[in-house]
Amino acid sequence: MARTYRSPRREAEAAATRASIIAAAEKLFVRDGYAATSLKAIAAEAGVSAPTVQLQGPKHTLLIAAFEVAFAGDEGSHSLAERPVVAEIMAEPDDERAIERYVSFLDEANQRAAGIVRAMAAAADADPGARAAYQGLETRRRRDLAIAAGWFVERGRIAEEQRAVAADILGYILSVDAYLHFTRGREWTREQWKQWTIHQLRHLEEGIPPLSAFS
Repeated sequence: MARTYRSPRREAEAAATRASIIAAAEKLFVRDGYAATSLKAIAAEAGVSAPTVQLQGPKHTLLIAAFEVAFAGDEGSHSLAERPVVAEIMAEPDDERAIERYVSFLDEANQRAAGIVRAMAAAADADPGARAAYQGLETRRRRDLAIAAGWFVERGRIAEEQRAVAADILGYILSVDAYLHFTRGREWTREQWKQWTIHQLRHLEEGIPPLSAFS
């Protein structure tokens, strides 16, 4: 059986090319909008040929990749909890310190990703491919929220039977929409948003309605 030849240099060059294409796509999606951005325009912005961009996949896959890189720092459908930075935070033995570190991580992530999130929402309204990709991303986000709620259960901060409702509540508290509502819509400082979010997470159990309200 023939051996598969691998060239580390070529792999590095391919990774660098993809990174530049994703960066160019993010810039144009945010600036000009998803619908108005063509693969040809992305190629010109990235300084590569149009066929090179086409090899990276459909335009909506570049949209999702741009979000993943902006928010989490890398591409991939793996859970946010599997990213090294978040995994380290979740392993932090001190609950209060872990919450503070996670909110700081979200502050930076939301700041980077706010523009592309709005571009994704607009794209989902107009393009079936983007809509399906966006829905897939939402499914992954719900999975991450379930993991986050599980962290609160494991730390004894909420009861097991509160897990599902807690995930729903975390979905709002930790959302980019909430971040933008306060920091852009209401002109809170980022520090004010961080302190509000830390407070909500520290007192998550108090914000969960009686389960009888959901029966």
